[in-house]
Amino acid sequence: MLYPTFARRSDPFSLMRSMMRDADLFAPMVSARPAFPAVNIWQNDEAVAITAELPGVDPADIDIHVKDNVLTLSGERKAPDLPEGARWHRNERGYGKFSRAVRLPFAASDDKVEARMTDGVLRIVVGRPEEDKPKKIAIKAA
Repeated sequence: MLYPTFARRSDPFSLMRSMMRDADLFAPMVSARPAFPAVNIWQNDEAVAITAELPGVDPADIDIHVKDNVLTLSGERKAPDLPEGARWHRNERGYGKFSRAVRLPFAASDDKVEARMTDGVLRIVVGRPEEDKPKKIAIKAA
């Protein structure tokens, strides 16, 4: 099969345009959408803290489960109701069900988990079990 764009050697941008057209064919296969919700995770000796950006999500529509060393955050962001006769001009926020699983550096239980939502940011703190906390070893004099 001959590509007409390769035949025109007098146009230096012909090959570039052809490559861009070919790349557009594969664009639907590549998802540029980041994972939702975006999360930040940090830890210290006492706990792991997870923050998740959940603007527009009702706390009643969020489920948090901990099993062994995996915390699962799931829920749904519902699409807003449009007034009668209205139509979207731009709709960039995603809606629907979501789920994120976070592997914890220790096994945890539900009774060691606290969650608070403020200004669309969910903050989850998972306490480290006492038996898993680092222990300082005393050095004995000889």
